[in-house]
Amino acid sequence: MTHPTDFPRDPARPALLQHLRTALWLAELGLPVLPLREGKLPFGNCLDCTGSACGDRPHMKAAGPCHCPAPCHGWAAATTAPDILTGPAWTLAWRQAGAIAYHPGGAHLTVVDLDNPDAVAWARRNLPPTKVVPTTRGQHWIYRGAMQSANHVRPGVDIKSLMAYAVWRGPGTGPINALPDRVRALVVREESTRPLRGEVDSSSPGRATWDRSVATGCRHTDTFVQTGLTQGLARVAACREQGAGSTAYGVARFLAKQHAACPGPCGLETLGRLLIDAAVDVGVPEPYAERAVTRGGLPVVAVRAS
Repeated sequence: MTHPTDFPRDPARPALLQHLRTALWLAELGLPVLPLREGKLPFGNCLDCTGSACGDRPHMKAAGPCHCPAPCHGWAAATTAPDILTGPAWTLAWRQAGAIAYHPGGAHLTVVDLDNPDAVAWARRNLPPTKVVPTTRGQHWIYRGAMQSANHVRPGVDIKSLMAYAVWRGPGTGPINALPDRVRALVVREESTRPLRGEVDSSSPGRATWDRSVATGCRHTDTFVQTGLTQGLARVAACREQGAGSTAYGVARFLAKQHAACPGPCGLETLGRLLIDAAVDVGVPEPYAERAVTRGGLPVVAVRAS
């Protein structure tokens, strides 16, 4: 999948099926898209997919075998494939569509959704400039780079990237710039208060990042790896009272098995480091976190403050 470098202006198009025509144009740019019904919500699942009876799609939080041709499962249905977008299973949805959505993480993008003027003012004071797209109540700031999605990271601010969709509001203005650490820190804090001792500690002095440069021999797509990693980090981060160490072990074991058949390298040391940092952030002593991750099967290169 190609990563878009910018959003050009909407092309002229007839009114009939204008959402589909725009979707095909966006797909050519590398943006996975899907139709939204009135109210800007995804269309409901088909009977086979209702209640996750299908087992869900392979890249969802509960990874499963579903390859339903219909636009089921919300963001997970987003695609750049013209034959799917124009196929019979999507035809009725396009005719009833009230808007278009795209999956930012699938295009290696992150949308900072600023929901009101106060949030916009905060972003102007605290975040580096990038492409700005006006919305009905605020703005979307779009950065190049994917990360974990999260709602309500601060008043009026949501992060939409992996495992999320954003409404297409138009091409916006300005260039798309690289995702800054300030945005990543809104979801995964560099510092956290340890729950037992009350002291503030920092994890690794610089967060590791996983990308293709450290995984030249990995047989999986970037989106597949990032989605699994994001899910695992979220599970560890949710263990704020207890169980983060054992959860990190389980996540490490799961990730290691995913790459067992890869020729390598897969950047497993980086995945291990990220898991350790997530565990340390919720109060696990770093040596214990390292043991849990290595016993789970991920190699670790220690990162110490000088």
